[in-house]
Amino acid sequence: MDSVFSNPSPRVRRARSRSCTARTSRVDDSNDRTVEPLVSTEIFDHIKNINDPEHPYSLEQLDVVNRAGLLVEGWRVKVLFTPTVPSCSMVTLIGLSIRLKLSRVISKRFKVDITVYPGSHTSEVSVNKQLNDKERVAAAMENPNLVQKVDLCLSGKTAF
Repeated sequence: MDSVFSNPSPRVRRARSRSCTARTSRVDDSNDRTVEPLVSTEIFDHIKNINDPEHPYSLEQLDVVNRAGLLVEGWRVKVLFTPTVPSCSMVTLIGLSIRLKLSRVISKRFKVDITVYPGSHTSEVSVNKQLNDKERVAAAMENPNLVQKVDLCLSGKTAF
């Protein structure tokens, strides 16, 4: 069964981070008032426990996401992640899981950019284009099978 995985033996590390009590709403969406600035540690707390689609480990444990790959500048959130192998077939599913999780927990006023680290994936340019194109993301989220797999990742289960 391991032969179907793009990375049957991922390098797993112990999760080192502690939660900083991530909040779900940073902005009063009813008007333009900022309640409190959003910080990258809060973004990390929201995405670190997303499960890898193929393995029973979190994105943090597999070092797919880390604090160094997060940047918050005003209303823009940038998330860089590293697939476990350069040919990872689950890279778009991982990116969609990150995007959906953040869309559920931070204000819609934030512009979220999700990209793979430069040089970390063989299809880096097309993956980045897919993950940051609103129409493509919306179309993907209309696919019930894909939504089910993303929801499994967000619930802490493997998608396959």
